[in-house]
Amino acid sequence: MLAGTATAATLALLGAPAASGHGYTDDPISRQLHCAEGNVEDCGAIQWEPQSVEGPDGFPEGGPADGKICAGGNEHFAPLDNPRGGNWPTQELEAGADHEFRWSFTAAHSTEKFEYFVTNDSYDPLEPLTRDMLEPDPFETVPFEGRPPFEHSHTSRLPGNKEGRHLILAVWTVADTDNAFYACHDVVFTGNGNGTDPGDPELPECDAAAWDAEATYQSGDTVSHGGAEYRARWWTRGTEPGSGGSWSVWDFLGNCR
Repeated sequence: MLAGTATAATLALLGAPAASGHGYTDDPISRQLHCAEGNVEDCGAIQWEPQSVEGPDGFPEGGPADGKICAGGNEHFAPLDNPRGGNWPTQELEAGADHEFRWSFTAAHSTEKFEYFVTNDSYDPLEPLTRDMLEPDPFETVPFEGRPPFEHSHTSRLPGNKEGRHLILAVWTVADTDNAFYACHDVVFTGNGNGTDPGDPELPECDAAAWDAEATYQSGDTVSHGGAEYRARWWTRGTEPGSGGSWSVWDFLGNCR
């Protein structure tokens, strides 16, 4: 289904007006791709150019203003910021599982990094996205040197402590301009990690000390975070357990409470 979605969007772009932007996500399915595919109505210009959600870089300290994040601060893409009464199509994702994030590019800029942010428990799908609805740090940062191919993907681990309706914000920071590309994804987290509930009384107690973002950990050190325990593969400081996918510094040891 997703492959067909991406193909249809590509075909639509062949007849679209020329645009200055150059990339969007097709897994998870971004709001701009839902517009390009006609899954939602009244999208305006973004339906013709889902690759064009470009705005200032430096998020969250910089970047688009609150309430205009999903559109990258572009007024003519404002329908992306419209919560639509909470009726944006959603995609189910398993909390704590590895997920392949897929991008399609119509012009592949020299790239600095890809970042993924997720909403916190204050998120309200009936309101436009603001910074205080997001966790302060990305749950995944993927450094990148050079130019990605026109179809690019990387596997990252989803947060293990989320359930229900949330929003994932993807930020692609390019290296040869002061801009970045933004994509919002409406998702529903199911399960928790390996499908277990961290509040389940049958789960073992978390024995390891809670992860401290300011602490330094050595290979073999264990921590608890987000209803799970992790073991450091090598020296680390400030890297959140549960992030990084298969390349993570942290080995997942199991859920706990």
